[in-house]
Amino acid sequence: MWISEFKTKVKSVFSFSNPQSAIYISHLPKYFSLSQQKILFIFATFVLVILYFRFYHRPLSPPPEETPKEIVVEVSGEVRNPGIHLFQNPPTVREVIDKAGGLKEVALFDTGATVETLETGTLLTILKESSREIKVKLGRMEARKLLAFSLPLDLNRVSVEDLCLIPGIGESLAQEIIAYRGKRRGFRSVEELKNVKGIGEKKWTTIKPFFFVEK
Repeated sequence: MWISEFKTKVKSVFSFSNPQSAIYISHLPKYFSLSQQKILFIFATFVLVILYFRFYHRPLSPPPEETPKEIVVEVSGEVRNPGIHLFQNPPTVREVIDKAGGLKEVALFDTGATVETLETGTLLTILKESSREIKVKLGRMEARKLLAFSLPLDLNRVSVEDLCLIPGIGESLAQEIIAYRGKRRGFRSVEELKNVKGIGEKKWTTIKPFFFVEK
């Protein structure tokens, strides 16, 4: 579009058929013939187009590729390397145990449980039932750890202390949220936070990324 507008303006100034534009080139015949003037005009247009593409035109960049989010799983109990481990894809219980260095001791456990896929934010606890048997328990990581990895908190599980970790939520508002949850027997959606006393549209927009409601 810029080029077409530029050409129109150039033609209006250098047009050889426009009497009003003749004043700009009235003195040129003294030095250049008509054919030479046309060649100069074409050359000047060519140079300006090159300058435009060199300094003004910016080709469209391809959209950035979405970076896949890592899966965060914490493992504790009877493993060699307990702690938080990261995965590129949702891991199975067996994969988490293997990444944690394996079991401390050889033991038997339900093989069906080892193929279960875990979601991000899961706390996997390996408990020792007896000298030869272990039990797998699944839970949710602590709120402070979830927030450290930018993972949302389940509105129907958080405590007052958990809520106070959220920027913009103090103890009084946290208690209002817990009280509302108790009266309504749980949240059905994050949007329901708007019904809590002390949470307006602006406050809700700020805090909603920190929560989810498990279906």
